Amino acid sequence: MSRAGDRGKALARWLGTGLLGLFLLPMSLSLEVSVGKATTIYAVNGTEILLPCTFSSCFGFENLRFWWTYNSTDIFKLLIDGTVKNEKSDPRVKLKGDDRITLEGSTKEKMNNISILLSSLEFSDTGKYTCHVKNPKENDLQHQATIFLQVVDKLEEVDNTVTLIILAVVGGVIGLLIFILLLKKFITFVLKKTREKKKECLVSSSGNDNTENGLPGSKAEEKPPTKV
Repeated sequence: MSRAGDRGKALARWLGTGLLGLFLLPMSLSLEVSVGKATTIYAVNGTEILLPCTFSSCFGFENLRFWWTYNSTDIFKLLIDGTVKNEKSDPRVKLKGDDRITLEGSTKEKMNNISILLSSLEFSDTGKYTCHVKNPKENDLQHQATIFLQVVDKLEEVDNTVTLIILAVVGGVIGLLIFILLLKKFITFVLKKTREKKKECLVSSSGNDNTENGLPGSKAEEKPPTKV
């Protein structure tokens, strides 16, 4: 009975895992919305800024709706509202809540871009900007992504002194290691050549005649026979 119970529990766990996977699979393939890697962007007062937003869907889309909203501590407003008929159609604007906003979107080359350009920036434009997308093919589930805009007097220059110093030190260390390796190879080459020359000298010296010292291998001077 215990074995049968264990098998039943194992089967139940397996079925549960499989059903969970089937449930999560559509979610993993569902529409995704992105405003880029930066969570905060900075822009100078009086200029313009592009607020990026793209979307993708493995299911495809039809009559997709998108809209942008602005939210600060005391204000919430709809900036732009539009639709994308299908993957071959460019986004269209149905409603625009601010004349300073221009839709820069396009679905060409499967970019699915619904970014907006905000011009004549004011300090009051500082706040959260959220890109919303709803796809009827996914039961009208809403997806969104938020980016924070900070309007400033001027953009501060980033001090890269520390970074440059670190890069210089690292580059110097790498250069020194390369120099040491090259020097080691050169010294090894010189020592090898020096040993080879010494060996050649020893071999040639051992084969030379040495009549003065009467060393082995030397030839004795032939003397004429003594007359009696």
